[in-house]
Amino acid sequence: MIPDAFSAPGRFFRGNLHTHSTLSDGVLEPEEVCRRYRAEGYDFIALTDHFVGHYGYPIADTTAFRDDGFTTILGAELHSGAMENGELWHILAVGLPADFAPSHSPHFRPVEGQESGPEIAARAREAGAFVAVAHPHWSGLTEADALSIEAAHAVEIYNHGCAAELDRGDGLHMADLLLARGRRVDLIATDDAHFASPDAFGGWVMVKAEENTPEALLEALKAGRFYASQGPELRMVERNGYRMRVECSAVETVSVQGAGSAAVSATGHSLTGVELDLSRLAASPWCRVSVRDAAGRRAWSNPIWME
Repeated sequence: MIPDAFSAPGRFFRGNLHTHSTLSDGVLEPEEVCRRYRAEGYDFIALTDHFVGHYGYPIADTTAFRDDGFTTILGAELHSGAMENGELWHILAVGLPADFAPSHSPHFRPVEGQESGPEIAARAREAGAFVAVAHPHWSGLTEADALSIEAAHAVEIYNHGCAAELDRGDGLHMADLLLARGRRVDLIATDDAHFASPDAFGGWVMVKAEENTPEALLEALKAGRFYASQGPELRMVERNGYRMRVECSAVETVSVQGAGSAAVSATGHSLTGVELDLSRLAASPWCRVSVRDAAGRRAWSNPIWME
């Protein structure tokens, strides 16, 4: 079985799904943010400014910055309701309509009478957005918090800004807890760039689509036809019973993880293709592939369910 990300027609497009501009707390104008990502070789970007009243509930209109080789998807980072720790929710919504109705979120503190996190996430998904739980480590998210966002397509398993500035960029543990509960979520890596520090160009998604348009990319994101990366390339992932074949750019470790402690790996220099025995994962209903290169950069497949 080959996951759709590696078997569907089209090619991979590189994109960042979490970025800020001067429309909220970023330091660069939207046009300059888009210019920098285009200059760095990205195919698309979602500018996701903070959707709170303090900034006028912005959904950046980036359509003017599209060209034949670069596109943009409208989106925002939504905030409404309190998590278990009493802090405001942060929910990534990529593919929002420009007229998405504001929540009652005047600032970055929960207030009475506003939607809960699960409610605004569900409303975003119903409006057509790809919805992800943002930076679970940085937010102090609990498992109960994460389980409550039933509308989530994905979990942010690497947030470059949170990693670079605060050493709280990881979300894999939370994603694995959700998978262990049977929640079918995918895995995204992002920048969360504000450009006030070295917080850009460190985490992205590679989306398999037939064309680099907002519509095609959004459809592929919702279908899980992508993988997440800090640098390495995944070129093929194929499961045949209890064997897994992985082809990738040169790395030092290829591993497959499942529920609990179930995992297997291969290590070496300049690995570009390995086959792993998945017998140790026989009791796990899902597995996912990770690779790590000599610089410590990683890439991750989306979960593969073992039916």
